Amino acid sequence: MGHRTMRLRKRPKSREEAPRARPGGAPIIELRDVTKVYPGGHLALERVSLAIDRGEFVFLVGPTGCGKSTLIKLLIRELDPTEGAVQIAGRDIGVLAEKKIPQLRRNIGTVFQDFKLLPNRNVYDNVAYALQVIGASRAEIRRQVPETLRLVGLSTKLHNYPDQLSGGEQQRVSIARAFVNHPPLLLADEPSGNLDPVTSIGIMQLLYRINQTGTTVVVVTHDREMVDKMRRRVIELYEGRVVRDEAGGGYTEESTNEFGMRMRAEMGVGVEGHTNGS
Repeated sequence: MGHRTMRLRKRPKSREEAPRARPGGAPIIELRDVTKVYPGGHLALERVSLAIDRGEFVFLVGPTGCGKSTLIKLLIRELDPTEGAVQIAGRDIGVLAEKKIPQLRRNIGTVFQDFKLLPNRNVYDNVAYALQVIGASRAEIRRQVPETLRLVGLSTKLHNYPDQLSGGEQQRVSIARAFVNHPPLLLADEPSGNLDPVTSIGIMQLLYRINQTGTTVVVVTHDREMVDKMRRRVIELYEGRVVRDEAGGGYTEESTNEFGMRMRAEMGVGVEGHTNGS
């Protein structure tokens, strides 16, 4: 199927496409009738409207080329919408001056599928770098980095370099770096895309733990089984439009250990990491 070209249609928004009513305070993310057309006429997003509350855990799903990556780039002002407005914490980021964009991005942690670690720096320094670039004091770095590495389970790997770590450990460093300054919003783009099922569960368990601190977590993924089992809100894109927006079940409080045990049981992964029945 070739790229879709620009053809904006005037049509009523479906119930799924309308932003949900929010009981109090501005949503951490809100898109209002956002359309993005790339040079050449490729229509990446068409009249997308959605809202995500503070503290939510949301999956963004859909086939390759449906607009997920474009949406993420709009949220960090790497791209500007062709039409519509993108708001972060009630503020239209489209009107931000260029010099204010770095400040916006400091409040949004971003995790990538390919980790993007600095190969010549050890684990501690990779995470510390995220604080150094925003001007954190040495005392703050000495406090925050070990605390965050404990959270992600890498306290014993402080002096290891990326090439001495497994893929799962490298992704944990990437998550630690994104979270070390405790941003209110964390975006994870295919965080388990290159990992085996057992390691993927651990990464999702970690993102769940971060979400429990009050950080909004938005995960872009193709992992249908993981999404089905995690019982969280799912926003599905197809050909640039929101075609589904539904809350999952099971919003009961779980410890991260209970969460991990349930995920392993429901995905058929045994205690020792073996797939049941294999």
